[in-house]
Amino acid sequence: MSKILFVMTGADQWTLADGTKHPTGFWAEEAVAPYEAFKAAGHEVVVATPGGVVPPLDNASLAPQFNGGEEGAKKVADALASISEIQHPIKLEDVNLDDYAAVFYPGGHGPMEDLAVDATSGKLLVDTLASGKPLGVVCHAPAALLAATDADGGNAFAGYRLTGFSNAEETQGGLAAGAKWLLQDRLVEIGADYQEGEPWAPNVVVDRNLVTGQNPASAGPAAAEMLKRLG
Repeated sequence: MSKILFVMTGADQWTLADGTKHPTGFWAEEAVAPYEAFKAAGHEVVVATPGGVVPPLDNASLAPQFNGGEEGAKKVADALASISEIQHPIKLEDVNLDDYAAVFYPGGHGPMEDLAVDATSGKLLVDTLASGKPLGVVCHAPAALLAATDADGGNAFAGYRLTGFSNAEETQGGLAAGAKWLLQDRLVEIGADYQEGEPWAPNVVVDRNLVTGQNPASAGPAAAEMLKRLG
């Protein structure tokens, strides 16, 4: 059984352009679906966050409208409650990449606040990319790629085909107008080859050992792609 590292946000607020603090955290489905896929395949999951804080849940992610109704919302909530690893994270600063077969970043707006500027996470991403180990990053979690500076001072993901939460989705979600910056724009700015799919539909992009998913619906399919690479 291999160990898979989940790198999760420690931020429970996202600072908007006017200074407003928007409540956030990680998005439930983006942790639950991959976790269940990896565990079903016999892997162990370890959660790491900046400072080892318990990753905060974006409570909006348990709303029925985002989970196919009341029954779906309850199913996700119950599944999330059973994931003990989320309540006992290790410090991101203490992670040794050699201990893991793959690395996965769930999304939610939280990573836009902390992982986007976290040098420890950035170095882990650079090292994982170089190692050839499967690296999965979903929805807003590609914000973490912004901190992945390589030895030459550029971004390690420049030239990679990838995806992440789109401008269209942020606009439809009602937060684009108030944001300091939009993820799709920043990914293009670092030199990535951003691949936009239809809003809210599954869209997984694979380039070398990097597996990215555009939105919550892409989390499970992204995990399936990672499992293919883990054999």
